[in-house]
Amino acid sequence: MSVPTRRLVPADLRAVVIEDGFWGTRQQINREHTIPHVYSQLEASGRLAAFARDWQPTAAERERAAWGGSTVMFWDSDVAKWVEAAAISLTCHPDAALAARLAALVEQIVARQEPDGYLNTYFTTIDPAGRWANLRDWHELYCIGHLIEAAVAHHQATGDTAFLGAMQRAATLIAEVFGTGPGQRRGYCGHPEIELALIRLWQASGDARHLALSRYFVDERGRQPHYYDEEARRRGEAPERFWARSYEYNQSHLPVRQQHTVAGHAVRAAYLYSAMADLALIDGDAALFEGCDTLWRHLTTTRMYVMGGIGTSRHNEGFTSDYDLPNESAYAETCAAIALVLWAQRMLAAGPDRRYGDVLELALHNAVLSGVALDGTSYFYDNPLASDGDHHRQPWFACPCCPPNLARIIAAVGSLAYAGSDDTLAVHLYLASHATLLLQGQAVRLRQQTSYPWDGAITLTVGVDTPLAFTLALRIPGWCEGASLRLNGMEQPLELHNGYAHIHRTWHDADQLQLALPMPVTRLYAHPAVRAAAGRVALRRGPLIYCVEQLDHQVPLDALRLPADAALDANLDTTMLGGMVVITGTALACRSDDWPDTLYRPTPPRVAATPLRAIPYFAWDNRQSGAMRVWISEGGP
Repeated sequence: MSVPTRRLVPADLRAVVIEDGFWGTRQQINREHTIPHVYSQLEASGRLAAFARDWQPTAAERERAAWGGSTVMFWDSDVAKWVEAAAISLTCHPDAALAARLAALVEQIVARQEPDGYLNTYFTTIDPAGRWANLRDWHELYCIGHLIEAAVAHHQATGDTAFLGAMQRAATLIAEVFGTGPGQRRGYCGHPEIELALIRLWQASGDARHLALSRYFVDERGRQPHYYDEEARRRGEAPERFWARSYEYNQSHLPVRQQHTVAGHAVRAAYLYSAMADLALIDGDAALFEGCDTLWRHLTTTRMYVMGGIGTSRHNEGFTSDYDLPNESAYAETCAAIALVLWAQRMLAAGPDRRYGDVLELALHNAVLSGVALDGTSYFYDNPLASDGDHHRQPWFACPCCPPNLARIIAAVGSLAYAGSDDTLAVHLYLASHATLLLQGQAVRLRQQTSYPWDGAITLTVGVDTPLAFTLALRIPGWCEGASLRLNGMEQPLELHNGYAHIHRTWHDADQLQLALPMPVTRLYAHPAVRAAAGRVALRRGPLIYCVEQLDHQVPLDALRLPADAALDANLDTTMLGGMVVITGTALACRSDDWPDTLYRPTPPRVAATPLRAIPYFAWDNRQSGAMRVWISEGGP
């Protein structure tokens, strides 16, 4: 493998404006409803109060903390993600009230820092003696990682350096405590996150010590003698009694370069792989990048749900075995889908590659968006592919990692859509927007006009002050056949490189491209080893996966049979949840009215024609409660 380099840099959030349209609406709801709602829940649950210097936990909070399973330990990360979401939103959409609220909270957070740089409300107030005592389970470094990311976003949004400086001091302390030097602890966090956060801190500050610390955490993971064994013995615990039974749970079962299969907790895994990809491209580490690519291939060919969700089991909030992808019990945590998007974005930094761009799009439009209701104020923690009507979004959770995570990723969609280098401007996502990127020291403006994902017609207009030669790389999705391209009205050949159309020319102001991505309804079939999808079919149109809900059908969903030759149409329904493209057709329904007092018989059930109506998966459970299915039985009379 050739030495990888970081060829593409994501667009600065300040350089992308998302206009009216699909993502414009999502972001408006996020600004006006989700971000305020999450703040109110953080306040009501006591998380914001914990940053007051005189905070004392309630008796109930102390009691929960005493048995070691309390989410009070993780509170700082929930607040940090809200801070990041608010800062990202302010970067593109000034809001005086939100800015004032954010400033007040950040001032409290900075004031909570200890003189030595330490910052964690739980260990400062409730368990000072527990500092660094249980990296395996207690999320200490994870929380600091999210605070670092929040500080970077806050600095980018406001220019203020107080929070960023505080987190640099925290990182300096951590570098003194952990490492391979005399007297240092050779530890690392049981929940990866700080690794990618430190890279962001290095990018924002230019301090190479933060990059070195991230590199240490990644390289030290899984080495022998195992740090978590030694740590457990220091606490007086037997390492073999670790509740998760295996260090696969936190991806420390092997050094990272020896890990070839995705395993364990899905969120932790994808955060770790994100940092690995970052480091591989920063350091030109071919072996590390190849390891990331091997893990990527394993995930996407054996352990990823059709809608981009990852993580099968509730038991470990993560992976089980190849092709084990159940529907009703699918965990597919919202945070895991967000982490997958972050990993895909980092893999794309090596250069435009449809394998990564397609999964970024898939997970974002389906497994991520399903996590939040259309009104922006209730959330899914887990995202099953089938429900009997008893799975609903909730306004909050005991462990509310997903709501603020959704708020920050939706606010940051603009940085996922575009990336650039000196000679290339890449378009990873299609959405109504305009962006400005610097190429060869000159500002290049690109405007997208489209109603994507409802329609595959995209007009891109280039703006330059003087003619400039560069490559425009447009992702041609793997789901699309028959894509076509026109430049200033003239048909152009599609020259694909790793699934991206590369148009290299000297661009002039107002040059216009028209990209057409046909979006027929497509049937998807699972690998034969996926038992939960045997004999079933899923429906896709463009980047969207569809599902059927009981509300739209007069027969039980499990009675539906979709003939292999049934015609399926897609049409915009303006009355459906504010306007959505729905899929309609005629299916068959197995009849049970002629089975009186009969459980088994030698003849199959009779069938009758019945209307079929499917809606985008991300929109399910936004209407009347009822059953839902992504996979539909396929069969004829």
